[in-house]
Amino acid sequence: MPHDPVDLRSDTVTRPSSGMRKAIADAVVGDDVFLDDPTVKKLESLAAERTGMEASIFVPSGTMGNEIAILCHTGRGDEAIVELDSHIYNYEAAGPAVLAGVQLAPIRTERGMFTVEDVELAIRPDDEHEPVTRLVCLENTHNRKGGVVHPPEAIKAIRDLARDRGLKVHLDGARIFNAAAGAGVPASEFCTLCDSVMFCLSKGLGAPIGSILAGNAEFIKKARRYRKLLGGGMRQVGIIAAAGIYALDHNIDRLGDDHRKARWLAETLSRLPGLTIDLESVQTNIVVIDVAGSGLSVEECTNMLEKQGVLVIPFGRTTVRAVTHLDIDDEDIEKAISAFDGVFAQN
Repeated sequence: MPHDPVDLRSDTVTRPSSGMRKAIADAVVGDDVFLDDPTVKKLESLAAERTGMEASIFVPSGTMGNEIAILCHTGRGDEAIVELDSHIYNYEAAGPAVLAGVQLAPIRTERGMFTVEDVELAIRPDDEHEPVTRLVCLENTHNRKGGVVHPPEAIKAIRDLARDRGLKVHLDGARIFNAAAGAGVPASEFCTLCDSVMFCLSKGLGAPIGSILAGNAEFIKKARRYRKLLGGGMRQVGIIAAAGIYALDHNIDRLGDDHRKARWLAETLSRLPGLTIDLESVQTNIVVIDVAGSGLSVEECTNMLEKQGVLVIPFGRTTVRAVTHLDIDDEDIEKAISAFDGVFAQN
């Protein structure tokens, strides 16, 4: 029988473990729109505790969580400052414009984190001809920058400026627990510096569905209304909330092992001819590989690797991305290295 490929496309491809499946099967459920689902309530309480925030709400996806946060923090015609390569700017189908009527002001950075000077320059003056700056959106870890961790002190500097200027700060923390593992600090040290934070249960934490949006109680009350508006009001959702509880209880402490495997993969592949990897950016579970020096296109590379039993995704005109996760073991990394060697060492 053919073997399953080594799937490095994303940490979203994980499948529930036997323990997580049992938690799903045993979940006590109710109607969450009526606030009757005890498992959802337990998950939201646990998530608030882990982030250090006052309250949280379970949402179907990280994108919905980010868009709800923007809706809560802004009004139509306002502007939000974002990083040029951020998920919100590139991968949410122009949601801020379509849903909130909000214009985005993208800032180009080297590693995905603004300086205080960057933000100061982007804040609009009090001029009736211009939109009103209301919100700064951060991303940690930063996906397109290769999983880079931005330390709490960098976030605090932005937060302090935002407060001085009357702005809110939202953290797209889809992989915030990877950031915490990379920095060696609790996730709450990042989250409590912001007015709201979103994190995904369905990436490195291994749940099949769902994300969390956290903030103060007033913010979450408002978020609940917007979740309903966007079609995110779910019924006996404790079935999938149980997977989120299991993920928070069992799959955080092991994230460092994903980081170890990513580093191993990156350091080994960086020695192959035609491949370039910024090893300084490999701080968590994402490896971005520039294949320009090989003479092969991104499509040729991904196709040839797939024939070798390894899946990666195009990540730019000359780059591909590999992401380690809980379904990737040491043997899989060895297989991936062998496949890359077969494609590039002989090229």
